[in-house]
Amino acid sequence: MSNDPALLVLENGDVYRGQAYGASGETHGEIVFNTGMTGYQETLTDPSYYRQIVVMTAPHIGNTGMNDEDAESRRIWVAGYVVRDPARRPSNWRSQRTLDHDLADQDIVGISGIDTRKLTRTLRDAGSMRAGIFSGEALADEATLVERVKTGEQMLGSHLADAVSIEGEYVIEPVGEQLAHVVAVDLGIKAMTPERMAERGMKVTVVPSSWTAEQILALQPDGVFFSNGPGDPGAADRSVGVLRDVLDAKVPFFGICFGNQLLGRALGYGTYKLKFGHRGINQPVMDRTTGKVEVTSHNHGFAVDAPLDGESDSPNGYGKVKVSHVCLNDDVVEGLECMDIPAFSVQYHPEAAAGPHDASYLFDRFLDLMKGRQTTGGVR
Repeated sequence: MSNDPALLVLENGDVYRGQAYGASGETHGEIVFNTGMTGYQETLTDPSYYRQIVVMTAPHIGNTGMNDEDAESRRIWVAGYVVRDPARRPSNWRSQRTLDHDLADQDIVGISGIDTRKLTRTLRDAGSMRAGIFSGEALADEATLVERVKTGEQMLGSHLADAVSIEGEYVIEPVGEQLAHVVAVDLGIKAMTPERMAERGMKVTVVPSSWTAEQILALQPDGVFFSNGPGDPGAADRSVGVLRDVLDAKVPFFGICFGNQLLGRALGYGTYKLKFGHRGINQPVMDRTTGKVEVTSHNHGFAVDAPLDGESDSPNGYGKVKVSHVCLNDDVVEGLECMDIPAFSVQYHPEAAAGPHDASYLFDRFLDLMKGRQTTGGVR
């Protein structure tokens, strides 16, 4: 680890002084905080964090090192990384190298040694905002750096899924007997998602975000899945159009996170940007179907604007829709269920690497939907 000075600069003018962590240089992005006490490798490699500077609220990061098994994608996607006390050396039998090594190796500019509690309170009060991390030759006077941060791109209005998606399709074979074939559209998919499906007998063909509905339906899937991903769902008109064609074809649909927001838009509801978002592996959500409360993994800065009470009519003519899940912290819509077409979605991550696993039953619900079964599910 370096003792070289580094600055974290927010667009509101706040400046935090610390030490360079990972690569030295300059990076810009929307600054957000993650409340998870573990799972930092999965966070770093989650494509939904593309163009975001992530602040870890847990004070000690890097204790278990990094390995080749826990990555959720092919690389680290965060724009920058902010921690208070990085581990001096990892201590875990699965560790293969340090977190600092991987950050530097993949040119991820970070900062350590700052008051992340104060920073998190600022982001909760003022909301997520543009920020920059500067170290090495990128250091300059603070007023200049603040102005550079203010010229950065904003998340609102940004279409980013194509930047993180794959170029060609690949297949995850089912474990045991094949019970269904799913086409999963990669909008920033996490590796564990098709694995959770494969564990339940689903063959999963993962395809790029650029695929048309005609290409998807030509594979004759039993179900279609839209993954998590970065950016503003309000800027994803093409993907919304593809999803509407899938819904029109009456093919069973399941969406996670960004996929939930796109289902909301396809049904005719709006989306909006949250003040500071939900990010972490400790978010309480009620499954309204069962009345059970799940501890869930989240990473979203946008949400669907749909009526919370009772059933509502899809503005785009897809029949009745109900909000199936709701966040108990702030009543944000965390799931949608269509009553007249085979489609549902959730705003959080039931694949949940590195946990929790309260919501894994949702993959069973998807299988039941494809097999034409009615189910109430529940925490398993």
